[in-house]
Order: sequence, then structure tokens, then C-alpha cells
Amino acid sequence: MEHWDVVVAGGGPAGAAAALSALRDRPGARVLLLDRADFPRDKVCGDGIAPEALDVVATLGVDAAALTDGHPPVPRLHVRSPGGDEGERTTRRPSFVVPREVFDARLVRAAVAAGAELRRHTVRDVVVRPDAVEVDGRFGADVLVGADGAESVVRRALGTRPNRPDQLAVAIRGYGPELPGQAGALVLATTEQRWPAYAWSFPLGDGRANLGYGELVSGGTTRAELVAGLARLLPGTRPEHLRAHRLPLSTGRPRQPDGRVLLAGDAASLINPLTGEGIFYAVLSGALAGRAAAHGADAGAVLRTSLRRRLGRHFRSTTVASQLSRWPAVMDGAFRAAAADQRVFDAVVDLGLADGRLTARTLAAIARQLL
Repeated sequence: MEHWDVVVAGGGPAGAAAALSALRDRPGARVLLLDRADFPRDKVCGDGIAPEALDVVATLGVDAAALTDGHPPVPRLHVRSPGGDEGERTTRRPSFVVPREVFDARLVRAAVAAGAELRRHTVRDVVVRPDAVEVDGRFGADVLVGADGAESVVRRALGTRPNRPDQLAVAIRGYGPELPGQAGALVLATTEQRWPAYAWSFPLGDGRANLGYGELVSGGTTRAELVAGLARLLPGTRPEHLRAHRLPLSTGRPRQPDGRVLLAGDAASLINPLTGEGIFYAVLSGALAGRAAAHGADAGAVLRTSLRRRLGRHFRSTTVASQLSRWPAVMDGAFRAAAADQRVFDAVVDLGLADGRLTARTLAAIARQLL
């Protein structure tokens, strides 16, 4: 059996970040990165990359500009509230829209360049022993990082229960022409029908856009209803290559257990419950997991503490905001408050795309709109 210092299951942003972080923390460490597919490969996603996600990968020694090369910055956000109010503002820092087929391949290539070994392999079985973790009877590791997505085999091996239906979203995504006049703006459209739900159109910079629609699994939606929701909120769009995926929300994230097995990204239910954003959480949790891997048997406790210190207050804010957002009228008030005040707008964007918190100014502004 081959033995490695760190084995990472999953080569997406969380897994690549974990490999990069482990190697940056311990140059020369033996790090194996496993993925069931060859790169480049598609991954169902909105393709939006928040600037804070690029900040994280930059700390890992990756040229962030190289990850977004060929895809221009998107400096504005256009939103439509459940009640039909519309507004558009310039964000404090621009986002990028990079297809995951491109972004993930570039990031995993950086991990390989840093010293990780990439192999195509589907993880099926995990055995945790006091002194090591065994993967499929072929690979032994001091620490295993489970970054293998929403249907994580590693998470199931730990006996962690899946998210409840009200803590799990489902979305459908395709590609088609961007909306008229959309260039340079992310578009989010919501509606009171089948609330909470929203559609998006994120421009790729070449006249095309990533188009999608999502809602909670607890609503009992079907594929046909997802397609109908997209057509209802973004009429006239005809996206191709429609694929659906599940989004385990951070409101249902499991407690990181002690020991040698770590969870990162979607495997740890790290999806923002307000927006469905997961790239920032993925690279940040992967970076923290890679750093924690140096602690061997204590890695789980170290990662749990790191996540709490880094994102604890943010998670509390998103949980409260998610509960409040169940009422469309509250969301209408939040959208109007953001449209009226740039600082409130920036705070709301940070809450939905990065690690922002519910501020007193934001809550007061929403209350004024409701009253």
C-alpha cells in the first residue's frame, strides 16, 4: 500500500486549495490528489468567482490573475426583489465569471506545479485507523481531506448524516446568450412564486452567460419545474447543456470530527444559504484543511477551531439572514435598503458572496423600509 502524508479526495477548488496549502505549510510533503475525472472537466455551478476567493488562492502562492485570464471583471450587480423592485449598483470589488471547466483545471494545475501528484481515481471506501487512514485498500495517509463534493463518500464514511431537505437546495444550469444590456453585470432575479428561489444570468465576457435557477429541495421541485422557473424569471432565454446539481447549505453543516479525516467545501455543506455561492467557502476551507493536516491525529480539532475563528460569526449571520429571508416582504425591504445605500449594498454583497456579517446599519435600514 502506498503511503502519503496527505491524500485529498476531490480535485475541485476545495481539494486543490487543500493540496496547495499542505505543500505551502510543509514543503516536500507527499500529497496525493485524487479525482474521478480527468481535467479539464465541467462542474455544474454558477461559475461566479468572488474577489475574496481569489484573495485566498493568492495567499497559497497562486497567481490569481492567471486563474481569470480571458474573462473580464464584472463590476456591477443587478437585482430584482420578490415584489418586482429592480436596482443595480457597482460592487466594491468586481467579481469574475469563469467556467469551472477552465477555473478548476487552472487551479489543479497550480497544485501539481507546487508538488502534488494528481491521479484519476474514484474513492469508494475509507477505513480510519488510529495511526492512519486507508483509502480503497490502495492508499494510506496520515490525514485524508474529503473534498469530494455534495455526495461525498468521505463524509458518509464518517457516519455524518446528509442535510435535511430544508437545508438542501437544487439548481439547474446551462449556457446561452446574455440578457440584453447585461454586459458587465451579474443578474439575480427572485419571485414570490415557489419562494425562496431565484434565477441568475452571469456574463462570461464573450456574449454568452451562465444561466440558472434554484430553490430548496423541501419545495418538492422537479426538473421540469426548475426549467419552468428559469423561463419564468428570465423570459426569452434558451440555455443549452442544462444540468442539475444539489447544494448542501451551511445551515446544515456537520461538526468537523476529531481525528485524521477532514471535510472541506461542499462535502462539509459549505454553501451560502442566501446565494448558493460556494467557491469562496471551498478555497478557504480547503486552505484551512491543508494547514490543519500537519497536525496528524489532532487535525480534526485544529480545523474545527480554525473554521470557528474564521467563519463563526459569519455563519451565525447567514443563518439569521436565511431565516429572515423566508418572508418575501423582508427580502423586498433588504433589496430596497441596498438600492438606497451603497454601504448597505456592500454589506449585503459581502454577506452573500464572502464572509460578511449582518451589521446594525443593514438591519436598521431594512427595518426602516419595512415600516
